[in-house]
Amino acid sequence: MKNRIIKGKAFVFGPNIDTDQIYPGRYLEITDPEDVARHAMEGADPELVREFTDGDVIVATTNFGCGSSREHAAITLKAIGVGAVIADSFARIFYRNAINLGLPLIVCKGFGNMVKKGDVVQIEFGSGVITNVTTGAIAQAEPLSDYTLNILSCGGIKPLIKQQMK
Repeated sequence: MKNRIIKGKAFVFGPNIDTDQIYPGRYLEITDPEDVARHAMEGADPELVREFTDGDVIVATTNFGCGSSREHAAITLKAIGVGAVIADSFARIFYRNAINLGLPLIVCKGFGNMVKKGDVVQIEFGSGVITNVTTGAIAQAEPLSDYTLNILSCGGIKPLIKQQMK
């Protein structure tokens, strides 16, 4: 994971994107990942799923993932193939849920002000350097711990534990 580079189109949001905007509560009975993915970010941008391609990046400002503690929000982002979510800050329980499910979350203060929807963003996990390829703007993210990188490289906490049990 340290040498991994993600490059994708940016979808940009502001502050306080809550779990109900990420995955509306009215769909909680849906469990199939393909069906769940159809409603990703529906509360914030109903058109996102039509425009989104595997590996694209969500960029936000502060408090991304606030609201309820349900895992559905992180599951839906993983289900649509989010390469990473970059934000100034994340709600703590959303952060743990996402990392434990193998969804990379990157804290990079101010990056949301350096990118527009559709810009191409590149994330270098090893160095923490994030580049807006479209404009050339560069930012330095907070480093991910080796343990977090290990969880992400295994695809989540459960696969990591299964690997360690072998």
